[in-house]
Amino acid sequence: MANTDFDVIVIGGGPAGENAADRAARNGLSVAIVERELLGGECSYWACMPSKALLRPGEVLNTARRTPGAAGAVTGEIDVAAALERRDALAANWDDAGQVAWAEGAGLTVIRGHARLDGPKRVVVEDSGGLETIYEVAKAVVIATGTGAVHPPIAGLAEVAPWDNRDITTSKEIPRRLVVLGGGVVGVEMAQAFATLGSDEVTIIEMMDHLLPHEEPFVGVELEASFERMGVRTLTGVRMTGARRDGDGPVIAELEGGATVEGDEILVAVGRQPHTHRVGLDTVGLTPGQYIEVDDSMRAIAVDGDWLYAVGDVNGRALLTHTGKYQARIAGDHIAGAEAHTEAIGDRIAIPRVVFTDPNVAAVGVTEAQARAKGIEVTTVRYDIGHTAAAAARGRGYRGTCQLVIDENRRVIVGATFVGPEAGELLHAATIAIVGEVTLDTLWHAIPAFPTLSEVWLRLLETYGL
Repeated sequence: MANTDFDVIVIGGGPAGENAADRAARNGLSVAIVERELLGGECSYWACMPSKALLRPGEVLNTARRTPGAAGAVTGEIDVAAALERRDALAANWDDAGQVAWAEGAGLTVIRGHARLDGPKRVVVEDSGGLETIYEVAKAVVIATGTGAVHPPIAGLAEVAPWDNRDITTSKEIPRRLVVLGGGVVGVEMAQAFATLGSDEVTIIEMMDHLLPHEEPFVGVELEASFERMGVRTLTGVRMTGARRDGDGPVIAELEGGATVEGDEILVAVGRQPHTHRVGLDTVGLTPGQYIEVDDSMRAIAVDGDWLYAVGDVNGRALLTHTGKYQARIAGDHIAGAEAHTEAIGDRIAIPRVVFTDPNVAAVGVTEAQARAKGIEVTTVRYDIGHTAAAAARGRGYRGTCQLVIDENRRVIVGATFVGPEAGELLHAATIAIVGEVTLDTLWHAIPAFPTLSEVWLRLLETYGL
């Protein structure tokens, strides 16, 4: 059957899809949002929220243990059952009724099922019973289907029932031994979470020379040192070549050179791939399984007619919830007729990112190497946040490198990295400085409150020579 009731249909109900739909509806358009799983998407149920719940108990304990007077009060172990119960609560117990209520309250129509394109401005939705409904859309279709975990073609890996981010963030058990393949964000966060929740042995296998290889090299060095203190083993510059498991026995990870690592479970966290293989891209001239390239208004570049948009992970610009939501607001406004577009600095250069390990790793903009590769004449300044008064007040062992990458010709910051407990809360100031292209001479007059961690900004500028 056919239906032509909507100006806009959004395929995918994660944060990016929800924001695009809401923004278009706020501008007076009739909008439907189609979701085949849970409204709220990966971030709400299998990534951002449950993972932070798993990390929080260890973070609080580490803070207490650093603090004289409080350290002695830490006499017991983490209540794992309570931690998992809190995780479940933050993931709404995998029930999206609250999200549906919000969407309907915002004037959106929620449609359950699998949606696919069937030519320009035409969407087919198949419900759980196999019934298909055809929608002819008046203005635009927005694809916001996100990404899924990549499983590399390692011999035997598929046969050992590896975990991905969904498996580990929803696990009801804490394995005694956990092997983590991949030292990126998911890998390091879950390695720490499960080490603090009770895994006796956690081993990270990373083929690059250091953890978080896309960040500044010192980040990986400092994180590895912290993990060593926690008892997390890190193997960097090592390739995994095979895997095997005999029945219900342990997973054996085979490494290049003949060494092996055993674990009760293995988490594969080596990257993401776009969910575009079953959304009908071929019916509009695009290639299924690939990212959808977009312009700065989030319109699909290779599709005529200015009706197809792609927001969030699915366009491959920056695989982060907050950038997806930013892009979605732009798309929703543009569909409604506004001259809306992303600033190049906003979702391609000044991209904020936080890894919620202990220490936090928070960064925005480009690394020193990336800046030099762009031909920018840079000066890099560093300061140990542990030398601030705020760090001393917070307790013993509060440390971490903070760095600014400065464009000497324009005298502005183009990159910033902060390592340290709670360092993620320092990041937005750096994002504003980069996006606003605030000069160092102006920043010198931005007075940080004493004694706060923000005083590290003053120390960095003094190190630069102001």
